[in-house]
Amino acid sequence: MVLWFLLLIGVMIVIHELGHYWAARWFDIRVDTFSFGFGPRLFGFKKGETDFRVSAIPFGGYVRMAGEQPGDNNADDPRSFQAKPRWQRLIVVFGGPFMNLVLAVALLAGLFMWRFPKQPDHEVSGVVGVVLPDSAAARAGIQEGDRITGLDGMQYPVWEDIALKVLASPGQPLRVTYERAGAEKEATLVPEMDKRDGIGTAGWGEQMEIQVGGVQKGMDAERKGLRAGDVLVSINSQPIRSSMKIRETVKTSQGKPVEIVFRRDGKEQSVMVTPAEGELEGQKTWLIGVQLEPRYVFVQLGPVAALGESVKANVKSASLIYQFLHGIIERRMSPRSLEGPIRMAQISGEAAKEGLSSYLGLMAMVSLNLAIFNLLPIPILDGGSILLLLVEMIFRRDLSLQVKEAVLKFGFVFLLMVVMFVLYNDIRKIMPTGG
Repeated sequence: MVLWFLLLIGVMIVIHELGHYWAARWFDIRVDTFSFGFGPRLFGFKKGETDFRVSAIPFGGYVRMAGEQPGDNNADDPRSFQAKPRWQRLIVVFGGPFMNLVLAVALLAGLFMWRFPKQPDHEVSGVVGVVLPDSAAARAGIQEGDRITGLDGMQYPVWEDIALKVLASPGQPLRVTYERAGAEKEATLVPEMDKRDGIGTAGWGEQMEIQVGGVQKGMDAERKGLRAGDVLVSINSQPIRSSMKIRETVKTSQGKPVEIVFRRDGKEQSVMVTPAEGELEGQKTWLIGVQLEPRYVFVQLGPVAALGESVKANVKSASLIYQFLHGIIERRMSPRSLEGPIRMAQISGEAAKEGLSSYLGLMAMVSLNLAIFNLLPIPILDGGSILLLLVEMIFRRDLSLQVKEAVLKFGFVFLLMVVMFVLYNDIRKIMPTGG
């Protein structure tokens, strides 16, 4: 788990710092140090005037340019950072987040050229496959089989858009229009806040075919012969239209055997599977030992189509990140939805087990998150430096050394508090909740 995490952040750090380095070299700024990690130098090499090094603390990195910091002795050097025009300094600072954006788009585009997932019935989207009892969707009157035709102004949204809107809207009334038996109806949906993750949840799921992605050794599903690729048809005579239906039925069985009908090679088979107590996402529950996944048809896209789908996916993800941050600022969402290094290590290990496509998809998501986080107008981050440069460009004069130093100190303290919070948050999430 740790090795996969180090590989993940290692790529992110190197790509980010290369953005700063290449932009600085383009404008002939002297780069003294290119460091992977912080703290004491462990090893490295010197190429030209730059010391390329690996340092003791691997959680981050930096490019040190001549005259970069306020009060630097090299500020008078014509090749120093401060000696360059502000627009050039702006490009150098933006270079890091820009490279992370490029990486996110390139990774997804490459993945989509290899295998782009499409649901077999993707032309019919927004159909509800499951509604949990006593959930926000149930209280709004939504039923299985309803097709969502409108949500908070969106017309005929795909389920991904529906899910993103619900995640970012805990406690906010959402106007829903849906079709049932040919008639259009309206309702008001108020997503609840997930107490564990601090995000909105409605207790519904998209209608889709569910298949077994893998089986856990030693569990009853393996003993009864279920295997990867089996399409799950029904559980206890109830049609399976969502993985939530399976999990909820197994959970409420309290260990009693459940009947599962599955399809393999076009033929339906039935088997009785006995759940066992286990842990899922940090919570104790009943499990049968199968990894559930939507059944997709994978196609290969051409370069242009793959790039377009990648840009579209990254724009949606960026919009979700913005909605999360906006919701946290407005106190509609809990900061518990933030993930830190411990959880990222856990997630990266899980993605690596699922295969190369899952791991590269996670890498693209992390790269996008890193770019957006670094562009936030927080002192000590790239976004804070960009904001200071824009202020100086507007007023056409440099801010005083005292102001810059005070801003950097505030940014350092703020960032340290954020790091401490996400570490605490990670530990709380991975601890068993009991029950």
